[in-house]
Amino acid sequence: MLAARASSRTIQRVARNFATVVESSGVKVAAVDSNQATSSVTFLIKAGSRFEPKAGVAHGLKNFAFKSTAKRTALGTVRESEIYGGVLSASLSREHLALTAEFLRGDEQYFIDVLSSFVTTGRFTRHEFNEYVVPVVEAEIEAANFNPGLRAVEAAHAMAFHNGLGSSLLAVPHSSITHEDIKNFAQSAFTRENIAVLGTGIDQATLSSLVEKSLSKISTSSQLASSPSSYYGGETRLQAHGGPQTIFVGFGATGVPTSELAALAAYLSPTPSIKWSQGTSPISTAIPEGTSVEVVYLPYTDASLFGFLVQGSNGSAIKEASKAAIQALKSASSGLKGDDLKKAVAKAKFAAASAVDSREGLVSMLGSKVLAGQGSSLDSTLSSLDNVSATAFSKATSQLIKAKPVFVAVGDVATLPYVDELGL
Repeated sequence: MLAARASSRTIQRVARNFATVVESSGVKVAAVDSNQATSSVTFLIKAGSRFEPKAGVAHGLKNFAFKSTAKRTALGTVRESEIYGGVLSASLSREHLALTAEFLRGDEQYFIDVLSSFVTTGRFTRHEFNEYVVPVVEAEIEAANFNPGLRAVEAAHAMAFHNGLGSSLLAVPHSSITHEDIKNFAQSAFTRENIAVLGTGIDQATLSSLVEKSLSKISTSSQLASSPSSYYGGETRLQAHGGPQTIFVGFGATGVPTSELAALAAYLSPTPSIKWSQGTSPISTAIPEGTSVEVVYLPYTDASLFGFLVQGSNGSAIKEASKAAIQALKSASSGLKGDDLKKAVAKAKFAAASAVDSREGLVSMLGSKVLAGQGSSLDSTLSSLDNVSATAFSKATSQLIKAKPVFVAVGDVATLPYVDELGL
């Protein structure tokens, strides 16, 4: 009881402290300040792969981050950031490019200037593209080829959504993209309506003031567009050597992501609450030794992808584990009994609340809301989970599995199962 009360107070404190979204120079800004010794600022930009006009330009743009601008060279940025003791990073999702600076409290003016300089005066030079960007892009493509799990999830998106959300996070090998392609994409994406600024360990008024000064001359018009997502489903098999045998099997749904699917993911997840225990997931007891099942739930603004990433050493064990996962999903569509629904909701709430403990989780959980000008606290997420009913849970799960499945096999495709062997 005491633990539950303490958890509730913590959630309420985080929710209260995260500021209301305000606009500075037309850019949405929000900050949370828990008086920590370090601060971070993230420019969240609607420049993910779903918006790219040419395959691979979003991947290239991510790796152009913090190169030469009108104010400083790439080497100058590295040297100055190290003098301040800060860390700069860039990450890409299907919907957003995130540019983040982490630094000692009080150094926000310099690092916001670094972030804004790239957004407003990035040079996108040919020599930096050839010498710095292309080698990193190719290295990331090569690394992905040796990651069967990543290959499976990438292919699953392509099968599920085709264009838009189906666009890969990675450029293709020996891509024909140029520095001009990336520059044009950046100019279309780096506009007021496409940027949100999120800060931690920094006062809201201070952040808003600095953003207003640094982005006052940024373009106001955006030329980016992405058609509403449609779900298709499909099956593909990719021969691969090295790494575990892998399949992804799941379903997609269009529309705003629902709390019911978040609760479903929490209910089915085989990850136990106590280390080394088997847990109480309906999948746990049926997973052969040496085989893993990961529940994958990826919500986007207008669609979701839900499924299981199954990995192991041989096709027969993967088939057994996959059939168990599908059976558990089908059983869940009939409804949850007893405390199962309460457990699922509680686990989903904990996952949502604990995400804001990290800066990456905070951006992932609340970034889209800030960009859309919505409330920027956990209140709405936790409240919607509290409102999940047995009827709504059963309906959402039933609708999910009525769709055509997505199935991807990566590895020794001669021994891996086919989708019709899994009970679908």
